[in-house]
Amino acid sequence: MLPQSTDPVALAQALIRCPSVTPDEGGALTLLQSVLEPLGFACHRMRFSEAATPDVENLYARRGTHGPNLCFAGHTDVVPVGDAAAWTMPPFGADVRDGFLYGRGAVDMKGAVGCFIAAAARVLAEPAKMSKGSISLLITGDEEGPSINGTMKVLDWLAERGETLDACLVGEPSNPRALGDEIKIGRRGSLNGELVVHGKQGHAAYPRLADNPVPKLARLIDRLSSQRMDTGTPDFEPSSVQVTVISVPNTATNVIPAEARAKFNIRYNDLWSRRTVEDWVRLQCEAGTAAMGARCDVSFSGTGDVFLTKPGPLVETLSAAVAAETGRVPSLTTGGGTSDARFIKDHCPVVEFGLVNATIHQVDERVALADLETLTRIYARFIEGYFAEVAAHQR
Repeated sequence: MLPQSTDPVALAQALIRCPSVTPDEGGALTLLQSVLEPLGFACHRMRFSEAATPDVENLYARRGTHGPNLCFAGHTDVVPVGDAAAWTMPPFGADVRDGFLYGRGAVDMKGAVGCFIAAAARVLAEPAKMSKGSISLLITGDEEGPSINGTMKVLDWLAERGETLDACLVGEPSNPRALGDEIKIGRRGSLNGELVVHGKQGHAAYPRLADNPVPKLARLIDRLSSQRMDTGTPDFEPSSVQVTVISVPNTATNVIPAEARAKFNIRYNDLWSRRTVEDWVRLQCEAGTAAMGARCDVSFSGTGDVFLTKPGPLVETLSAAVAAETGRVPSLTTGGGTSDARFIKDHCPVVEFGLVNATIHQVDERVALADLETLTRIYARFIEGYFAEVAAHQR
């Protein structure tokens, strides 16, 4: 039996019971399609694949054919449960205890997906609250994975069809303590790097006959980590380099290795782009290796450039909806990790607002039932406010 489309708790429970650990669809998108189509949404299921990455199923659903197109973006894939024996409630049971709904994905982010559908169903039940326009959902099964065969490719698919998004709300859990704390209006860029310092293998007892790359790597790491990239901007905290992995292909304690490697992640603000960050890293490495007479290679990977949605009608409409339903004036922030908003920002203005993130990816992930209802009311008020703003500008 399908959950009632206006009940966020029932929708969240039904989604949690779908074991959609990345990249498995687990029945979650099928469930959404079965709920959205009776509400008048045209649903498109698409599967994308790429060499060396898993196939991923995605869903794009739209009600309406005219603009503006207000989109909700989210994901139904979840991280693994970890130690299932450590859970006090079954991770895919969607059980309720003491006012909380338990289960993997309750917060990140099946709960928010259920809330938006419930909000849209409530608004669509009263056509006078929505002027001419469209509501859409872009739901991927690849957000917790490589993020290659998900949102990015759905956006390409939309562009090929000539279909546009005019504004987007991403339902990532954005609140650190209580619903209404924060709206994400931007994210720092994220770039991964790998540094390889080359040396010459030899016996540890005869260092003159070898060239140990490990101390040189350590000095280069220290240089990258200690050099201040910037002091921050009005909207973002300072950029930083964080070394995450150091490795040497050697298990013998009496052998000087031929090379040493380090991996690092850089979170950068709007003073930088991916190209300028890469240039800065290369400059630091060139200066460091020249001083030591070392040889190194550096390579980069990553898919998330910095973005910022300046306060304006979209941000103000969401802020007003949050304040009206929670009594809190949300802070406009740009911290935290990356999200699929990094792809959407190239297509339309995008903001992020969802549940309280205190238990995401944890054992006993859970959400307060009261928060699911409050978030649904916030989303409904936001939808109404967005189209009211559109109607006002059309007069």
